[in-house]
Amino acid sequence: MTTALHPEDPRQLGRHHLIGRLGAGGMGQVYLARSPGGRLIAIKTIHEHLAADPHYRERFRREASAARRVTGAYTAPVLDADPDARLPWLATAFLPGVTLRRAVAATGPLPAPAVRALAAALAEALRDIHAAGLVHRDLKPSNILLTLDGPRVIDFGIARAQDDRALTETGGMIGTPGYMSPEQILDGPAVTAATDIFALGAVLAFAATGRDPFGAASAPALLYRIVHEEPELDDVPVELGLKDLIDACLDKSPGNRPDAAATLLRTVTPAPSAWWRDEPLRSLVADAVPRPGADAGSHRLVAEPNPFPLPVGRVVPPGRSHSRQRRLRRPVRLRGGAGRWRRRP
Repeated sequence: MTTALHPEDPRQLGRHHLIGRLGAGGMGQVYLARSPGGRLIAIKTIHEHLAADPHYRERFRREASAARRVTGAYTAPVLDADPDARLPWLATAFLPGVTLRRAVAATGPLPAPAVRALAAALAEALRDIHAAGLVHRDLKPSNILLTLDGPRVIDFGIARAQDDRALTETGGMIGTPGYMSPEQILDGPAVTAATDIFALGAVLAFAATGRDPFGAASAPALLYRIVHEEPELDDVPVELGLKDLIDACLDKSPGNRPDAAATLLRTVTPAPSAWWRDEPLRSLVADAVPRPGADAGSHRLVAEPNPFPLPVGRVVPPGRSHSRQRRLRRPVRLRGGAGRWRRRP
């Protein structure tokens, strides 16, 4: 049995030595650690008060199982897990890098060739996720990590099997306002892989323009716009077919959207660009990589290890507090009965 971890004084989980805390969220905390062989890894635990709740423990078990089923060049591998520990934990490869949202905020919208290459990478990741029988359900710029090896899709915390409705209340929904599909808002858990394609369109629009396609507003207003209004795509480049692709992905009808394989065919090129290695992104990503032999806590490790989204920032040594990232999950009734959003636990 794995040695129990006290959340305020962590030193070791099983065979893994903890270095410091990367961040925290509504469900738990993530730590930077070293494996017995010296590899840097990220370990996620859930909060102590949630570990006693059978619902959250089952959610964590499902998350670990889902993440293990996903393989591919553009996702992060799960290395170890113990859902039965006093504080359940899951270890993944540590991927130092920056989120797409931070990269665009720091360097501006991506050029059209880079957006097309990003679309191909994300389409390949979604193809692998959907081939495992899963729907990610929360694809967004802060769940896409740019590493030295390219973009990675992270956070399988709310991924679920396409036919799995058991852990969500009838009429409820989980996701991020601004990147949820119309059917995700209206039907809650009754979503398919087409939901991820809608989110992909929104992500690509953000990458190309630096703005969320449904604007900046309150969560109820965003959800209403997604269901009833068209996205703002005036600044999306028409070159390389980007605007046509994004329009197709953001179609209100799930059946009209291309699937991941079709999207990949539309965006793949014989010689794809390693756009994340061009300045100024190259320096931004390189700054997130810990230097050999240095104390990991002394460097700005901007990382969101799969499968849990974190605020960016320095590693926090064990025993120190870290602000929590809050998720909207409060019941709200939209005009026209569009649905409701809830604050994620």
